[in-house]
Amino acid sequence: MASALTDKLSRLVKEMRGQARITESNVQDMLREVRMALLEADVALPVVRDFIARVKEKALGQEVLGSLKPGQALVGIVNAELAATMGEGIADINLNAQPPAIILMAGLQGAGKTTTTAKLAKHLIEKRKKKVLTVSGDVYRPAAIEQLKTVTAQAGAEWFPSTPDQKPHDIAVAALDYAKKHYFDVLLVDTAGRLAIDELLMAEIKDLHATLNPVETLFVVDAMQGQDAINTAKAFKEALPLTGIVLTKLDGDSRGGAALSVRQITGAPIKFAGVSEKLDGLEVFDASRHAQRVLGMGDIVALVEQVTKGVDMEAAQKMAEKLKSGDGFDLNDFLAQLQQMKQMGGLSNLMDKLPSEMMAKAGQVDMDKAEREIKRKEGIICSMTLKERKHPALIKATRKKRIADGAGVQVQEVNRLLKEFEQMQTMMKKMKGGGLMKMMKRMGGMKAMKGMMGGGGMPKLPF
Repeated sequence: MASALTDKLSRLVKEMRGQARITESNVQDMLREVRMALLEADVALPVVRDFIARVKEKALGQEVLGSLKPGQALVGIVNAELAATMGEGIADINLNAQPPAIILMAGLQGAGKTTTTAKLAKHLIEKRKKKVLTVSGDVYRPAAIEQLKTVTAQAGAEWFPSTPDQKPHDIAVAALDYAKKHYFDVLLVDTAGRLAIDELLMAEIKDLHATLNPVETLFVVDAMQGQDAINTAKAFKEALPLTGIVLTKLDGDSRGGAALSVRQITGAPIKFAGVSEKLDGLEVFDASRHAQRVLGMGDIVALVEQVTKGVDMEAAQKMAEKLKSGDGFDLNDFLAQLQQMKQMGGLSNLMDKLPSEMMAKAGQVDMDKAEREIKRKEGIICSMTLKERKHPALIKATRKKRIADGAGVQVQEVNRLLKEFEQMQTMMKKMKGGGLMKMMKRMGGMKAMKGMMGGGGMPKLPF
């Protein structure tokens, strides 16, 4: 995420922290580097100029010059101004309207509008406990209607049918009428996109806006587009009263310029960020936390949230009770631990939220390879009988050969997994009676994790 910008700013942050005294000369040198880093990251020139001017004004003030640690004070200013550029804190979605609250999704084709509509539906159902209806007004791309139907079902919302021979205006009116009659809290309207901005697109979406009078008009933009994202945002802002922005594909954005520019160019706050292709890969955008990520400070809050969401606390409690009662840790428990790791959103997603210094300490671990290793180990255990999982001591040569064949691996890999299991089993015996929290804390540093990661190891997570 914004890796190029993060790398450059992280180096500057380290240099700034080491400064014993801040002068106008070294502030100018640092700001020149910051300016180049922002421009290379595709941040719009007017945004860069304004950002540099604000940082310079504060950096040469008493706030930094009078500080005992001026380098750290300067880092604080850069962090605060990055957050201010993207909008202060969190801009919550507005649902204060007579139900149904209508949310209009706008943007170009390929930005991820349809998937984002389903992600937002899932978010509103799970986090806001709302009854959600979706409808597609994209009559030019028949696949879009079917796509929305599919992802809406996956999100747990209801889909209102539409066909390519209908007019978007008529579809919207019918969907709104249905939403009112069936007491929906929210109506999400997915609109047509184009490969480029044209008059027909803008006229159509203006008409939809006038017809529906939505409480939120969200502009969905691909963060990887860089300068194109900024130009598109500007055009949509001129056509519609945008209330918020959703940045998609933020996980694949190597330069990070869109997040810094789009807020200031449009004046509309960034409300959500798409951080993975999964339907739960939509985060409420927090400008302060995103600024910390860009500076290479990581996002520990998001990391803890992701891990907490992925961990089945009831299952963890049961395992703690099982260990406490004296029952052994078996291969079913080992399999459950592997599956917990998958539920946390993948190792690479977790690592992305760690501070850059911690990432460096972790070494150049191949996360894709590590995740493949976890899947392979899962396959090996699933090739065992229930009796073998419960009593691993039964697994001798002939059984190992059968398990290896069933999982499509070599016998050596079965041996390796059993050795890792024995290491974890030994650790669990030592923890007998230690309680749930003790077990959870030790999970981050256990030696057996090295095997799961294919020998690369994993940094001890800060929770």
